[in-house]
Amino acid sequence: MILQIPEGRFAAYLFDCDGTIANSLPLHLQAWQTALAPYGASFPEDLFYDWGGIPVPKTVEMLNTHLGLNLPVDVVTLAREQAYLNALDSLVSHAEVEAIIKKQHGKTPMAVVSGSTRSSVEKTLRKLSLWEYFDVIVGAEDVKHGKPNPEPYLTAARLLNVEPEKCLVFEDAEPGVQAALAAGMHYVRIPQRPA
Repeated sequence: MILQIPEGRFAAYLFDCDGTIANSLPLHLQAWQTALAPYGASFPEDLFYDWGGIPVPKTVEMLNTHLGLNLPVDVVTLAREQAYLNALDSLVSHAEVEAIIKKQHGKTPMAVVSGSTRSSVEKTLRKLSLWEYFDVIVGAEDVKHGKPNPEPYLTAARLLNVEPEKCLVFEDAEPGVQAALAAGMHYVRIPQRPA
């Protein structure tokens, strides 16, 4: 994977977590299938990638609408999270993104901006030995509106005390890219779908 970094100097780097820092999307897809199996349902793979970055409870609501289901949001959310945590031992990073994080550490303020909960982000980053590299973590519970709304990225910029237009976002999912653009930020797209 070759990342196309835009020209210019940026005052902060903002990273999505799943699919960007962590090569975790296959684990998340399997976690969804495990959580949905008791209801005789499954998450179509193309839809899973199209909806990347949307908080889990909202995704359950969208699945209910899209697939005509009546999944209990809280129960499925907890089951999906537990299934993901059960698979965490096989988690790896995207090496190219990890290299950028390590190169910029101590030089550029950095934040993680995720649609997952802060506890899930922390577990992921600690498993990858990257927790200490970030100045700010913005999780699902830190904002009223998740991606594609710009609020998560604007919150990170505010917490880092950096103007939004001086931030560079690393994102894999279309809702996250839309959030970055709506926030007035530049972005680097991380290839998302498996080859």
